[in-house]
Amino acid sequence: MDTFPRFTAAAVQASPVYLDPDATVEKAVGLIHEAAAAGATLIAFPEVFVPGYPYWNWTMNPVKGGEWFERLYRAAIDIPGRHLDTLRAAAAATKTTVVIGVNERGRHSLGVLYNSVLTIGPDGSLIAVHRKLVPTWAEKLTWTNGDGSTLRVHNTEVGPLGVLACGENTNTLARFALLAQGELVHVANYISLPVAPKDYDMADAIAIRTAAHAFEGKLFSVVSCSTVSEEIIDIVAGDDEEAAQMLRRERSALSGIFGPDGRPVSEPLVDKEGIVYGEIDLARCIAPKQMHDIIGHYNRFDIFSLNVNTAPQQPVTFNGEGGPLAEPEGALIGPWGEGEIAGYDQ
Repeated sequence: MDTFPRFTAAAVQASPVYLDPDATVEKAVGLIHEAAAAGATLIAFPEVFVPGYPYWNWTMNPVKGGEWFERLYRAAIDIPGRHLDTLRAAAAATKTTVVIGVNERGRHSLGVLYNSVLTIGPDGSLIAVHRKLVPTWAEKLTWTNGDGSTLRVHNTEVGPLGVLACGENTNTLARFALLAQGELVHVANYISLPVAPKDYDMADAIAIRTAAHAFEGKLFSVVSCSTVSEEIIDIVAGDDEEAAQMLRRERSALSGIFGPDGRPVSEPLVDKEGIVYGEIDLARCIAPKQMHDIIGHYNRFDIFSLNVNTAPQQPVTFNGEGGPLAEPEGALIGPWGEGEIAGYDQ
C-alpha cells in the first residue's frame, strides 16, 4: 500500500421514518448531503436504517408479532431496486462512500428477510452487500442467516473497508476474517437497544466493542447507531405503557469514530440524533503494528488457523442448463470483483 488516505468520516445517529422506506431513504439522502457539506467522504448509517428495526420481537409474543413481520416484509427493499438507486445517486452526487443498513427481501422466498449492510462508492457503484451472519437473540424471529460470501474487505476510495452489523462485532472469528484481509477502516452499525437486560448498558457495550476491534486490529472503526423516536414508540408500544417506558430507556445508543489506539478521535454521541465527525489518517495504523500485528508477526499460523467458507448458500442447486431459477440466488451475493457485484444491475 503506497498511499494512506486522510479524510473525514461521519457517523450518523438517527431514527428512520419507521416502516416507510420511501421517507427513510429521503431522510438518508438529506443526511448524506449534510455530512458531505461538512467535509465527510465516508458516511456511515445505522443497522437496518431502512426502514427500521423489529422492536416488536422484544415487546410481544411471536404469534402477535407475525402481522408485524408482514408489515416489515412489505416495507423492506429489493436489491437491485429503486431505493438502492436513490442512495447510489446521492453517493455519486456528493462523491462520498456510503455504508447503510437495510432490510433486504430475499428473492426466492416470501419468508426471507436479510439484515444487510450496503457499501456504495463515490461513483454510485454498489461495492458490496454484507448480510448479517447470525441474527441476535430475538432477531431470529425476523431475519435469515447470511453466509461467508459477504464476509469481505473491499478496496475503496477511503482504504480497505470492512463492515459488520451490531452483535457480529462480538464474533471474534468474523472480525479476524476481516482483519486478515487487510482491513484498515471498519464500519460497525447498530440499533438502539433499550430492550436489553436491565444491567446492560448498550452505550458502554458499543464503545467497548468498537474500541476493542480498533485496538486489536490497529485500525479506525466508525460506529453508527440508530435512535428510538417517539414515532417508533407510538407505533410499536401503542397503549402498552410498560413497552413504551422500556423503549425510552437512556444510554441505549452510541455513535463515534475510534482510532488504532482504541480511543475515540472525537467525542461520541449518546442517545441524541446527530452526526459525529472524525478525522482519519490511515498512516496512523503503521507504527502500532510493530508492537502487535495479529495478522502478521504477532501470531503463530503454524499453531492457529481459520478457514472461512465463502461459497454462497443456496436452497437448491440445478445440475445442467434450463433450471427453473432464471437467476440463482448465489449470483446475487459474490464473491465480488472490485467496484461491482456479479448479478447486480449497475
